[in-house]
Amino acid sequence: MELSPREVGLWRLVAQRVAVPLDGAAAAVEHLLCVQAQDLRAAATAVALRTAPGAPGLATALDAGAVVRSWPLRGTLHLVPAVDLPWLLALCAPRVLRSTTARRAALGIDDADADAARAAAEDLLAGGRGAVRAQLLAAFEAAGQGTAAGRGYHLLLHLSLRGTLCLGPLRGGEQEFVLLAEHVPAPRALDGEAAAAELARRFLLSHGPATVADLARWAGLPVTAARRAAAAVRAELAAVHVDGVEHLHDPALPDLVAAHRRAAAGTHLLPGFDEFVLGYADRSHVLPAEHAARVVPGGNGVFRGTVVHGGAVVGTWTRSGDAVSTEPFTAFAPAVQRGAARCAAALPSGRLG
Repeated sequence: MELSPREVGLWRLVAQRVAVPLDGAAAAVEHLLCVQAQDLRAAATAVALRTAPGAPGLATALDAGAVVRSWPLRGTLHLVPAVDLPWLLALCAPRVLRSTTARRAALGIDDADADAARAAAEDLLAGGRGAVRAQLLAAFEAAGQGTAAGRGYHLLLHLSLRGTLCLGPLRGGEQEFVLLAEHVPAPRALDGEAAAAELARRFLLSHGPATVADLARWAGLPVTAARRAAAAVRAELAAVHVDGVEHLHDPALPDLVAAHRRAAAGTHLLPGFDEFVLGYADRSHVLPAEHAARVVPGGNGVFRGTVVHGGAVVGTWTRSGDAVSTEPFTAFAPAVQRGAARCAAALPSGRLG
């Protein structure tokens, strides 16, 4: 089946549950597997937009231990179902750890330093205790591990990639670090090819139509590994071709699109770093190349909020306090202007405390 490029965005809005919200934040994160979350307020907004009104929100999921935050993919913070974090780290973190070797050396962090920081963290957090970042950095300092000039951040990153720490419940709007093994005592057990297949399954079911290249970019895996993982679950997926390129998706997606096309085709305000834009190697079907720099000014990796209409990005938006302002790529049509105003009035605050 050939799918028009103009349809790709509509299908993805439905697949990602922007147009078909789920019953609670934990279910939304479970569906997407990983939600980029270096900006926690933006991530909370992204999750809320995929959650039915009145359903339990992200703060509830974090405090209940259903969702955690860590660096499972590409060395970037994500929200993750708690039970999935250990196998994701085992699969993806080794590549990130290798990529940070030179930076750790430049900061004077060797294996003995990492061991000392781990011991300090375990002493502070054992027994189910939590600590905010400043408290953990103070514990590192007391153990003789300096934290200035980015050294503290890299110790936290290293221990999280190694599976010692993760970010869990909230305290006054700030997340506490906890010991992963205590916080998630019964993780999902997957390794090797089974873990790679699960990663491919979850990504393609929730982000499709998507390509193997999209999977590789999103997961930070080599294309050959992504290709093997996708092949392992190929029988569970359907395929369409977009400009002659195979895109995989949930077999139930066409019927879901048919049932929710009107909602998908309307106007949406999606936060910065949203999976709708960030989750793909090729964004050209939803974000015209001539406007890409408006979403990522200077190509610095910081993604602005996007105004989406008809399955395509048509502008950006920013929030100052609770006030929302929009900036069209070209003049908004009246329907888009009205839709953006409605979305702005109903936009989740993203505040967690």
